[in-house]
Amino acid sequence: MLIRLVIAIAALGALCVGYGVVIERRWYRIVRRRLDILPTTGPEQLTVLHLSDLHFVDGERRKARFLASLPEADVTVVTGDFLAEPEAVETSVTAVRATRGRLASWFVLGSNDLYAPRPLNPLRYFIPHGSRRARLAQPGRWPELVELLEADGWHRLDNTRREIDLDGLPVELAGLHDAHIWRADLRVLPRREPERFGIAVMHSPNSAPEAAACGYELLIAGHTHGGQVRLPLVGALVTNCALPPRLVSGVIRIGGAVMSLSQGLGTSKYAPFRFWCRPEAVLLELRRAPQPPTARSNTRS
Repeated sequence: MLIRLVIAIAALGALCVGYGVVIERRWYRIVRRRLDILPTTGPEQLTVLHLSDLHFVDGERRKARFLASLPEADVTVVTGDFLAEPEAVETSVTAVRATRGRLASWFVLGSNDLYAPRPLNPLRYFIPHGSRRARLAQPGRWPELVELLEADGWHRLDNTRREIDLDGLPVELAGLHDAHIWRADLRVLPRREPERFGIAVMHSPNSAPEAAACGYELLIAGHTHGGQVRLPLVGALVTNCALPPRLVSGVIRIGGAVMSLSQGLGTSKYAPFRFWCRPEAVLLELRRAPQPPTARSNTRS
């Protein structure tokens, strides 16, 4: 009886792994989220396509076809990790070309863009990030990636701050490099024009509390893969960042800010599976914040 139970559990586990490798990791979806956070002045609506953790391998076509099918947005933001391997630079640049925003196209880099991937023991993800030992890494082709993206009209935001206008909406825009590998320069975050609508873009959400404290209304981040593996009734097992598992993805309020934290569209080259955590592109529909009702006068005539 015990042997049969062990065999049944092993068979179920194999089926789950096979499902995660063959089906779910390629079961792309678009998630639409409405956020009523725009100021009363400026446009009534602004759409933002949020892509993250694409993790392209060379010649990957199915994911590229999904990207080409996405609706056009006013702004497109890619929060890092275009690549699963350096050989995929041209593939990823060609694939995201179809997603460029009508008004603006922005990106930051992630660690997988900067360095070639290496096999990793999955148990390492259960070690707190600050306690992990650094590993030697081979530099990737990120300069070529940046050059090709910028030639296509994308704007790199790593550790920058600027003022722009989006269809009549004054915006103070900040971008942070990957905090997961200690490259985020928080000195760019303090706001100079807080009357503008504040948007902060980052790869790892580790920098989100600081951005919220500086008064940015919208934060856009990725990196977590939504946990990549979730269990029914349990949820994500790890986040690979400072956030707790219950905040692994979705719309998260941090103080006065709202953060869009994407589950991403890809996986590591050496962990090509997802479970209970479909790959996603996020379309944010930003609309004007509701106004409080006008106070009625109690004065009698």
